[in-house]
Amino acid sequence: MDQFSNGDIFVGEIIGTAILILLGSGVCAAVNLRFSKAKDADWIVVAFGWGFGVMAGAYSVGTLSGGHLNPAVTLGIAIKEGDNWEKVPVYIAGQMIGALIGAGLCYVAYYAQFEANRDRENASPTLGIFSTAPELRNPVANLLTEVVATLVLVLPLLAFAETKSVGAGPGQSGLGTLLVAFLVVGIGLSLGGPTGYAINPARDLGPRIAHALLPIPNKGTSDWGYAWIPVAGPLIGGALGALVYELAF
Repeated sequence: MDQFSNGDIFVGEIIGTAILILLGSGVCAAVNLRFSKAKDADWIVVAFGWGFGVMAGAYSVGTLSGGHLNPAVTLGIAIKEGDNWEKVPVYIAGQMIGALIGAGLCYVAYYAQFEANRDRENASPTLGIFSTAPELRNPVANLLTEVVATLVLVLPLLAFAETKSVGAGPGQSGLGTLLVAFLVVGIGLSLGGPTGYAINPARDLGPRIAHALLPIPNKGTSDWGYAWIPVAGPLIGGALGALVYELAF
């Protein structure tokens, strides 16, 4: 993290996270909203949509900020490096703002489809477009799912960094970024079923705030009772991933 200035980190994480959330929430909107050509496409479409969102966001801003796009990743890298803690709030602030912007852009892109949701008898759910929700509401199990899924994200990501390719900084290969994107797809396919795999506090909390604020017809609740799990679980998983990395490598 020390090769990036605070200004570049802030701007880069805003842009990169906005791209991630726009494409990720966008695929969820495409699959769930009426009058979308992708309506009722299956889970594999959602998993690849989020993976491509990670790829596009991280590649776009790798030379500005390293393309963390995720407070759990930032925490894991800070633990691994053992310094640069003063940059962590800058990363997280950019990620949260970017997530809000990305969710807002998703609303703009699907404005007509959201407006068509005013028909209460045929209204489509909207919170799942922006944030995650468990299939079975069990706080302990849901938290454990997010911890395990994020550990499986952060540990390989830190190992990929040993090839000097993650982050695609100046003079570095971008292969690690591509590997992380496919890792996110794999996590979605394998571990995404129970909770929708937030694995990223900004990815869930930022769009959840946007869902609460945006004038979405028939949007229902933003489910704040569940909102702490996709924040706490990924942060715990990210820290554990870094600790396991330090012990193993």
